[in-house]
Amino acid sequence: SVDCSFSQGVCDWKQDADDDFDWNPADRDRGDGYYMAVPAFVGHKNDMGRLKLLLTDLKPKSSYCLIFSYRLAGEKVGKLRVFPANKKSTPVWEENKGKDEKWRTGKIEIFQGPETTNSVTFESERGKGKTGEIGVDNVILISGLCPED
Repeated sequence: SVDCSFSQGVCDWKQDADDDFDWNPADRDRGDGYYMAVPAFVGHKNDMGRLKLLLTDLKPKSSYCLIFSYRLAGEKVGKLRVFPANKKSTPVWEENKGKDEKWRTGKIEIFQGPETTNSVTFESERGKGKTGEIGVDNVILISGLCPED
């Protein structure tokens, strides 16, 4: 498995230059490192912020599981979507509200066909809310199918 978390991960993360705002590091409550976040008050409604995970050395014709922690805290904070590189139009994962402010786990299967997926984009869309944030942390890539809970 490959650790792509933000505090000591080995992965290459890039801010999208063509979006409306950047994701920023935020300190974890426990004080052990940080996660990436978009506060609710950044930008205007429907503005987008994209953070791209560059994936190198993925073998063709194999499958991978991307596991990550996420949190949508606050009323009408917005949406979090995940896109594999080659499919810009349809997200493979989307969440638009948290039941509470707890961290949850997201899982996405990435199948390598003839074209390799060379990046995954985490996209935050600004909602109407003025408080809270959208956060992503503990991103891990493992080879094979996603494990059952």
